[in-house]
Amino acid sequence: MMNNTQEEPLFIAQSGPLEGQRWKIEADLILGRDATCDIVIPMRQVSRQHMRIHPTPNGIQIEDLGSKNGTYLNGLLLQEPALLNDGDEVQVSLAQHFVFLSSDATMPLEGLPLDMQKRRLRVDLGARRVWILEKEIDPPLSASQFNLLQILYEQPGEVVSRSEVIDAVWGQAAEGVSEQALDALVRRLRDRIAEVDSDREYIVTVRGHGLRMDNPVILSS
Repeated sequence: MMNNTQEEPLFIAQSGPLEGQRWKIEADLILGRDATCDIVIPMRQVSRQHMRIHPTPNGIQIEDLGSKNGTYLNGLLLQEPALLNDGDEVQVSLAQHFVFLSSDATMPLEGLPLDMQKRRLRVDLGARRVWILEKEIDPPLSASQFNLLQILYEQPGEVVSRSEVIDAVWGQAAEGVSEQALDALVRRLRDRIAEVDSDREYIVTVRGHGLRMDNPVILSS
């Protein structure tokens, strides 16, 4: 159950299908695709019972429950149970992104919806300029790279089908564009982003579904 009582550890959903929801951690929470889970993530790449959040005397611990596609802590595949620190980022199968706060007293920009908070990657759609952690990508992205970024940026956390992406990028010339051409464009865009920030994969491939942008909120210090 979601709750906002102060001084309680919180698990906050950022980019992904649960974006904007938050949970107070008072007891074990099971995350997964199954409807019986405490936090249900309705995506095929998420296992039925994917991971567990477990309060211990030493702090809040997370554990992968033998999931098929893995649990990631601060970008690294979780191999064994680990204690969470304030501000840690958790990804479930790269499908849903969460942030852990040791209490809601540390919650950034309290009262603002997540889509109004400051994110790592920022786009000026009119000027076709892109910043990551306030550092601009320079030289600018090519037209096709920017069009690819734009359709994902405008639908944060949502999976955009490959056909939608091809239509958005190539327009009337989309007919006949191959999957290989799209894959090559995605690689080039990832390479350009990595020139500024190589620590995070912003463009996520959701196998069998499409592409999604992982663009989390920057926590205030």
